Amino acid sequence: MKINLKNGIDKLLFGMLQKDVIALYGKPTKSYKDEEENVILLYNDQKLRLTFYVEEGLKLGYIVSSNEKLTLSDIKIIGKTMDVIQKELAPKGLTSWDEESFDTYENYFNEDYWMIVQTEFGYAVKVELGAIISKDEFQWKFNSK
Repeated sequence: MKINLKNGIDKLLFGMLQKDVIALYGKPTKSYKDEEENVILLYNDQKLRLTFYVEEGLKLGYIVSSNEKLTLSDIKIIGKTMDVIQKELAPKGLTSWDEESFDTYENYFNEDYWMIVQTEFGYAVKVELGAIISKDEFQWKFNSK
């Protein structure tokens, strides 16, 4: 599963509607609404959590994945230490990371690409990717029909 910075993950593009995602991956394992009424679809087999923002016409705006096959520029992410990830991604332009720690987790946030790599016990366990916002507007990458 390829991380496409500013665009999405795998075949998923920011701005897709639920019907577009279901056409690609089939029925989700589970769906629910969060406290803000956003729709969340879970795909257990792909290890994906997809958030569709209610205030944006239920467009896909946030993707969370723990899939072991996640790659960024052909670099595997899950299961590596952040030191190794940073060293491997630096030549690709990902050099700025803000760190936040809580409990057993550390979040490493790259604002330019709205990406978080979460580690636990020193190893990457999850990647979060959000749609880019520019001038207070989402930069959608998919035009639904």
